[in-house]
Amino acid sequence: MKINSSGRLSDMELNFNNTETAFRSKTSADLKRALWLFRSLASPLLVKSATWLTNAALRLKLPLNWLIKPTIYRHFVGGETIEECAGTVARHKEFGVSSILDYSVEGNHDDKSIQETLLETLKSIRNAAGEEAIPFAVFKPTAFAVPDLFEHSEPGRPLEGQMENEYYRFRSRINVLCNEAFKLDVPLMIDAEDSWYQHLVDDTTEEMMRRYNREKAIVFNTLQMYRHDRIQFLKDSIANAREGNYFLGVKLVRGAYMEKERERAKAKGYPSPIHPDKAATDAAFDEAIRISLDNSDIVSVFCGSHNETSNLLMAQEIHKRELPLNDKRFWFAQLYGMSDHISFNLANRGFNVAKYVPYGPVKNVMPYLFRRAEENTSIAGQTSRELKLLKTEIRRRRSTR
Repeated sequence: MKINSSGRLSDMELNFNNTETAFRSKTSADLKRALWLFRSLASPLLVKSATWLTNAALRLKLPLNWLIKPTIYRHFVGGETIEECAGTVARHKEFGVSSILDYSVEGNHDDKSIQETLLETLKSIRNAAGEEAIPFAVFKPTAFAVPDLFEHSEPGRPLEGQMENEYYRFRSRINVLCNEAFKLDVPLMIDAEDSWYQHLVDDTTEEMMRRYNREKAIVFNTLQMYRHDRIQFLKDSIANAREGNYFLGVKLVRGAYMEKERERAKAKGYPSPIHPDKAATDAAFDEAIRISLDNSDIVSVFCGSHNETSNLLMAQEIHKRELPLNDKRFWFAQLYGMSDHISFNLANRGFNVAKYVPYGPVKNVMPYLFRRAEENTSIAGQTSRELKLLKTEIRRRRSTR
């Protein structure tokens, strides 16, 4: 697809295989380092062994920064602090890609760690307010409550006693963050969680939307589309927003806890909340894109996906509806260190694109890095696709010397 004089797309196909555009923010040394990393991630045995050894070293409090920081940490994490991420943000901005700084520390969830995470998230919101290249802030809601609140929660069962008090404290902390985002005009995304307590997050997020989304979408809920109830949930959310006269912010993702969800459902004897196969998840995700864009008068949609087909679909649907490519209601996003061929090619065509950039101290973001390693190992085609694109660009650069 090409941008014509009207600022919209012509009918030429968007090319995600353009590696020159995809990797133009990377030096040749960056590409070689990434090639080595993804070759390592292609080995399930190596990933499993490295994860076990790293966990053992962490338990023994052995120093690991010298090994982790120049390799997998450098590829998937922006830095230990907001300040350390500034170079990554500037580099993305140079090529038309925004950044979203995600504090990815997974603490002990006691009062001290909850307060520390709250202060850091407020800092990230204020930092976004002062940087045009950081259009959103984000947080993981389980960081703001004791684990018992979620683990003992069940849909349809009211909270009582201490858990009711903990839920009140949770909502109060979320309100502090949403109020700050509202005052500073920074859209704020609330991540999704496990299905059996997601209703607590949904209810709280809807409350925040009713309060702060009166003029535009400031608060965004996240829908994991591998859940078979999320299409109806999206439709109900749109109906509630229309009835309540507020704007709906929606981040669409496929989902992150599939095996955990299925195992729990089996163990406890209830139907799995997850679609039976990937095809059904893909269909639901793409339907959610269409539904959201059909209601773009009140819905802002954030497409968080590494799936080429879904990203292309949203680009085509924006074009088909003759909407401006840079309309701030519509965003694409991929994780830092992955799918640059999607991010930079979309940005090159004029779409709003952001990279999710995790940050935090090395030892505290190890759970995040383990998930990235396992994801690239287990998802069919993820690592092989990255390897193929990296090899193509390395060969292209050699041939143009």
